[in-house]
Amino acid sequence: MNGRRSFLNYLNSRAAALGAMVAAGAALSPGKTKALRWEPARHQQDDWLDKLPGKHRLIFDTTTREGFGEALAYAGNFLRVNKSDYGLEDSDLAVVIVARHHSTPFAYNDAMWAKYGAPMAALAGFDDPKTKAPPTANIYNSADRGASGPNRGTTVDSLLKRGVQLAVCATATRAYAGSIAKKVGGTADAIESELIANLLSNSHMVPAGVVAVSRAQERGYSMVKA
Repeated sequence: MNGRRSFLNYLNSRAAALGAMVAAGAALSPGKTKALRWEPARHQQDDWLDKLPGKHRLIFDTTTREGFGEALAYAGNFLRVNKSDYGLEDSDLAVVIVARHHSTPFAYNDAMWAKYGAPMAALAGFDDPKTKAPPTANIYNSADRGASGPNRGTTVDSLLKRGVQLAVCATATRAYAGSIAKKVGGTADAIESELIANLLSNSHMVPAGVVAVSRAQERGYSMVKA
């Protein structure tokens, strides 16, 4: 009798222990999963990134003259190979080039380069590689550059016509406006408004280029540093 009672007590204790373990696991699992789950916050300023059509998303981060040119070449390759090897159209691809820091002026049109080319080139620290003088036009929008530059002959205008977008740093634009104002006179506010009014097509002013790079990755864009 004592043996039977001991055996039943053993079974009851094992069942109680198992039940406690299951209950504890059920109680902890949802909380643990919730604690580990991370969702990026969404902000209205970045919603344009989701409005671009495309099955594949790619963003280039550029900060220099050379980097902007390389991004043009890489973007051209991206479009070409997706067409030739995957059968995809340009509309299947969402491609953004971020122009920030010293690459920012290449998002401005030729009118701005003709007017402010010298102070912009001085701030960015370069001359036109062809003329060895401050440029009077956007060097990456000139068809006569050939394949010798970092852009390998791919112009920014040719990519914009295929749907590539520019994310232009507002912080850097403000800095360029201030530098230009000191060189030629006028006010930084007026020149900043002028630069913004003379952006290339498919351009989006973003509060800061580095923030746009971060936000795009949170929205599914792969990032290439050029």
